Amino acid sequence: MRIQKYLIVLIILVGSFAFIGCGGPDHSPKISGRPSYAITVNQLASRLGLVVQKAGDPYYELKNANNRVLLFTYENGRVYVNGTAVCPIGTVTKSGGVTYVSELLVPQIRGSLISSYTPPKAVTPSYRTASGTVVIDPGHGGNDPGATSYSGYYEKGVNLSIARKVASYLEAQGIRVIKTRNRDTFIELNERADIANRANADLFVSIHCDSHPKSSQNGYTIYVARSASWASKKTAAAIEQSMGQTGLESIGIRNQDFRVLVRTSCPAVLVECGYLTNPYEAGLLYDSDFQDRVARAIADGIVNSL
Repeated sequence: MRIQKYLIVLIILVGSFAFIGCGGPDHSPKISGRPSYAITVNQLASRLGLVVQKAGDPYYELKNANNRVLLFTYENGRVYVNGTAVCPIGTVTKSGGVTYVSELLVPQIRGSLISSYTPPKAVTPSYRTASGTVVIDPGHGGNDPGATSYSGYYEKGVNLSIARKVASYLEAQGIRVIKTRNRDTFIELNERADIANRANADLFVSIHCDSHPKSSQNGYTIYVARSASWASKKTAAAIEQSMGQTGLESIGIRNQDFRVLVRTSCPAVLVECGYLTNPYEAGLLYDSDFQDRVARAIADGIVNSL
């Protein structure tokens, strides 16, 4: 009888262990290196109906036909939806070469997405008949890269891209345009001014992007020489006003005796289109559509001043 009791107890114990093994807590290894609530940037894009357009740590761009979302995944970075900061980036984790963000971003971003997004109205040049010769000077080039952007690209390329677009808009309005460079080559500062002088140009416009030790610095600036003519100041004011329609903030018109401004015989201005060291503006200035908006604004200001 005692043996039977022991057998019954043994059977119960064996059954209990079997039950625990089949239906007890799951002790399988968990993925380490990221919080359980984290999702990849691709998963974030998918949940929002967006596509990852650019991916380069710490800058990501998600887009669809109606929206543009920028993720800055550095510490204290922010999320921008259609040019407006909507929330902090929050916790960012990297594991196995993959970047993870909090899935809490999904509702925060989704609340700012709109199905029929209309970007700020681009500046449209007034297609009146204009005449004259304008020299467009894309700053830097060749072995002189200019500023290095927050995302790692060089100023010289942005300057050239915007300058080409400006030239195209001006030529469409009957203005003769001469570019100091049309490819990635280095041109001496004196030679840039001399090109305008030899052509007996009516206006010289140098195109640049700015940089600053503080990444929070932002905005565009128009420069003229300290001894600038009334015509130079008039052009600077016209460009400063039209650039205001790009969505960037204006730092205003400033005086600086840059060599290309003081060596030219004609009216001359220098445009700093924004700060490449500012994460948000660096993302904008790398975007072809935004470059087009800036170029239209510069061209419109030039036409209004001639």
